[in-house]
Amino acid sequence: MKRLQGKVGIITGAVRGIGRATAERFCEEGASLVIADIDRDGIENTAAEIRDIGGNVIGQQCDVSDAASCEAVVKRTVEEFGKLNVLMNNAAYFIGRVTVEGVDIAEWRRAIDVNLTGPMLMSKYAIPAMRAAGGGSIIHVASQLGSVGKPMRSDYCSVKGGLIQLARCMAADHVCDNIRVNSLSPGPIGTERIFERSGSEEAAQQESGSLTLMGRVGLPKEIANAALFLASDESSFMTGDDLLVDGGYNAL
Repeated sequence: MKRLQGKVGIITGAVRGIGRATAERFCEEGASLVIADIDRDGIENTAAEIRDIGGNVIGQQCDVSDAASCEAVVKRTVEEFGKLNVLMNNAAYFIGRVTVEGVDIAEWRRAIDVNLTGPMLMSKYAIPAMRAAGGGSIIHVASQLGSVGKPMRSDYCSVKGGLIQLARCMAADHVCDNIRVNSLSPGPIGTERIFERSGSEEAAQQESGSLTLMGRVGLPKEIANAALFLASDESSFMTGDDLLVDGGYNAL
């Protein structure tokens, strides 16, 4: 039997990268999904492409910093599929490399709104639906930088560290509802964003891959496999934990 057969999930930030790879992987394992992103055309195209390869998926535009938008995603999921079992909070906003002194305040607030308040809002509306379904799994996509410091990354380290703590607190609050809450912390992953930041895929491998024990950046599908573990019953004794998948970055 497929590991997510009969399960219904939501993945935010699913147009590309880790979110898209996870949507494809979840569908392969039998899940029905609503995938959400602020990019309306992009998420509709991604949903259509996943349906073309056999996935049972609906795309919906969502700004995770907006409460009504988050509530609408959960409402549509339950209307279309009858329940909700899995939520993966993957949407993110990146300022870039800057110090606290140099950061634009509006940019800082946007980063907090998307990267930390967004997962809280999605979870706020998902929890009642999960409780009604008998429980579920919530996954906050954090980062290896949520547990270490790095120059010029105060915004990113702060919000990702906050997500790890949010998962721990939510786990304690909702274990009574049979809802497991964990964070997933990728290391440097070969996505369009990291390639654009470095200038090319080769440069990203040299710049970011050299920071890991394995000497390379990870693949989106490798994080998707970790997310599948957290979403499935295979991780039934995990809650309030941070799953670090970083190629040995934090071991250096």
